This record gives sequence, C-alpha cells and structure tokens, in this order.
Amino acid sequence: MAFIDTIAEDGAGAPVTAMYETDRAMLGYLPNFTRAFSHRPDVYAAWRQLNGAIKAGMDERRYELATIAAARRLRSSYCMLAHGRILANRFMDAEALRTIVSGGESDALDPVDVAVMDVADKVAADATSVTRADIDRLRGLGLSDADILDVVAAAAARCFFSTVLDALGVEPDAAFNALEPGLRDALTVGRPIAPE
Repeated sequence: MAFIDTIAEDGAGAPVTAMYETDRAMLGYLPNFTRAFSHRPDVYAAWRQLNGAIKAGMDERRYELATIAAARRLRSSYCMLAHGRILANRFMDAEALRTIVSGGESDALDPVDVAVMDVADKVAADATSVTRADIDRLRGLGLSDADILDVVAAAAARCFFSTVLDALGVEPDAAFNALEPGLRDALTVGRPIAPE
C-alpha cells in the first residue's frame, strides 16, 4: 500500500479517526491516500482546504482537465484514475478521454480546454517554461487573470499531492479495477493499482 507504515484504524487517535471516517463516508471505502497522511492529519486537512478553495473558484470540468494534464505529466496513476473517472462519468465518454490522455486530438476539447491543459502540463513539468505567450493565449481565449491563476494553482496543487503519494509508494485503490479496462489501462500511467 505504501513504503511507510500507516496508522491502523483501531489504533488511531481522534483526529485520524475523524479523517478516516470522513473519507470513508465520502467514497464508501477508506482510500489509500487518506491512510498515507495518517501521521499528519493536520497536513491533510490543510491540503483539503487549499484544494477546496482552488476548486471553488473554477468550473469543475476545467479543474478536472487541468488536474489530469498535470497528473499525466507527473505520471501519477492515482490522480489520473481518480480525476479521469470524474471526467468519464460527468463530462465525456471513455473513448474521448482515452484519446486525450494519450495525447491525441479529440472533439471533446475546445481551444480553451487545449490551452488550459497545455499550461497545466507546463506547470507540472517545469513552471519556468510557462511564458507570457502561454498566458496571453489563455487571455485571448477569454480567460480572466483570476481564471488563469486558478489553472496554475490547480496544476501546482496537483504537483504537491501527486508527488507526496508517489514518493511514499501509495498505490491507487483497488476500487479503480472496476473501471472499463481500456480506460483503466490508459489512466494507469505510473504506479499500478493495488491488488484486491
């Protein structure tokens, strides 16, 4: 599950128990990423607050596209699977998503989507590679400066979360095995899914 030992549910203190119960109630199971933060529930709470603030200012679809662009660059299977599943369930069909994550062109993306994903990818790869031309491209497509900040913040936040999980060897939850096999395989870009 991870390279570090996590705190077992039966030995957890109040903050960890509350963290575990909250995430189990939201997802129907206790995710591996929650367990990974069991030694620092305050860090996890701060992450949730930061990520929630970023998402609150963004269109949900745009947030998910920026997130998968960053996660793909980071080779984060966990984040690709989690956010790819949201995109496939709410915003596009599995075939379009498979095309997008493999780097192909899809009618499911408009020019704004492509530009957003390009900037998010650059943020995750090397933030110093983002140029004024990249930002002007987003402005030219109608994004406000606040919208642009949201895209950059979503990608930068993904860098933190994905990096922590992968550096600790956290495997994506076995629940992702329920995804359609072709989509599941396309979204598994780094660490393999945990066994059942």
